[in-house]
This record gives sequence, C-alpha cells and structure tokens, in this order.
Amino acid sequence: MFGTVETNEEIIEHFERIRKLQDETGGFRAFILWSFQSENTELAREIEIKKRTSNRYLKLLAVSRIYLDNFKNIQSSWVTQGGYIGQIALLFGANDLGSTMMEENVVASAGASFRMGKNEMIKLIKDIGEIPAQRDTAYNILEKF
Repeated sequence: MFGTVETNEEIIEHFERIRKLQDETGGFRAFILWSFQSENTELAREIEIKKRTSNRYLKLLAVSRIYLDNFKNIQSSWVTQGGYIGQIALLFGANDLGSTMMEENVVASAGASFRMGKNEMIKLIKDIGEIPAQRDTAYNILEKF
C-alpha cells in the first residue's frame, strides 16, 4: 500500500525488502500494489493526505514489474483504481487483473466502491488483445475464454 506519508525512497526501500524476502523464501505468489483509500480512515482525519492519482499508481506498478523481477505475478488493483485503470495496468506490467469480488470489506470500508463482474472482466482483457483466463489461488489456469 502506498499513498500516505511515505517518500519515494521509502517505497523503493520497501520494494527492496520484499524483493529480498522473495529471494530468500519464494513465498509470495503475487505482488499487489494498493493505493491508500483515505475516506473513512482515522489517518486521514489526523493528517492531510493528498489523493494519489492513477498516473502515480501506473508509474509505481511499472517500476514494481522491473524491480520485483523475482515475482512471477504482478496483480492489477482494479478494486482501488477502477476497471479502466485496472485494464491499463495490464499494459504497465501487471499480468493479472485479480478476481471478481463476492464480498470485499477492506477497501470498501475506506471508501472505494468499484465493482466488476466476470463478463466485464473478460471484455476488459480481450479489449487490449490479451487472453482472459480463470485461475485458482495458486495461479493454475482453470479455463481460458
């Protein structure tokens, strides 16, 4: 998660720590970059937090793809960014749009309210020339569309 009070240097430091941890353990299946959703949070009431732009999200996502080259999967966060930016993220280094959400409470309680069904997800992926697929949590392909 980014978008609170961290500096660019701290973001890179965080990338470096999780990169090293992935080298040591291989334990992460994916990296997901989430932008802080400030609405309805105590932190936002305590300090002034600027709303982070989709442009910043896409730049950091692209950097994460390069820097975290030991992560096979970089997931787009349409839940925090919306479907269109989620789609564009697939062109900025993400290889996974994520999943449809039956119930999502974390970012929803902080103010994000994006929703997407299976058919919309398939369309977004096809519209950029990619092949949509359903996977399980271990990233095994179950079905291609």
